[in-house]
Amino acid sequence: MKRFMLMVVAAGAAGGGLASLSPEIGRAEVAPASPIFGVRVPDGYRQWELIAPSQSPDEIKGIVGNETALKAYRDSKLPFPDSSILVKLSWKRDLLAGFDGDFVPGRPTMVQVMVKDSKKYPETGGWGFGRFIDGKPADEAQHKSCFACHSRNDQVKQHDFVFTHLAR
Repeated sequence: MKRFMLMVVAAGAAGGGLASLSPEIGRAEVAPASPIFGVRVPDGYRQWELIAPSQSPDEIKGIVGNETALKAYRDSKLPFPDSSILVKLSWKRDLLAGFDGDFVPGRPTMVQVMVKDSKKYPETGGWGFGRFIDGKPADEAQHKSCFACHSRNDQVKQHDFVFTHLAR
């Protein structure tokens, strides 16, 4: 539990480090859109509430959601309603000196965005995807892989193509 809490606190504290990962949003002409889906990094996402942390062998991640997505999580309402937005922030894992096996966020690696719009994205379960590295959208090939990954697992399909569950 101590390591989990340290990761959550450290992820929140490092959120400001992602400023270099995406441009200031709010000026539509500056914010690039993902290929295929046209998804942009949403304005104000750094102030959204944490849904859950996650990790991989070399990264830690924090998944945040807008108010619509959070309400759906809290009410256990699936599928997520249109206008739900989820953002996954990823950082390299840096070992915390002097603490056996604990780690903190290192350099930011990616921002991933899922936007629910069942009319605009019917072929991908109602979700549009964006993957941004250093503030720029990843290439079209990477975006073509998004829904393939989200639709290959039955448990994820049953959770409206979303991997993350609300941490309690």
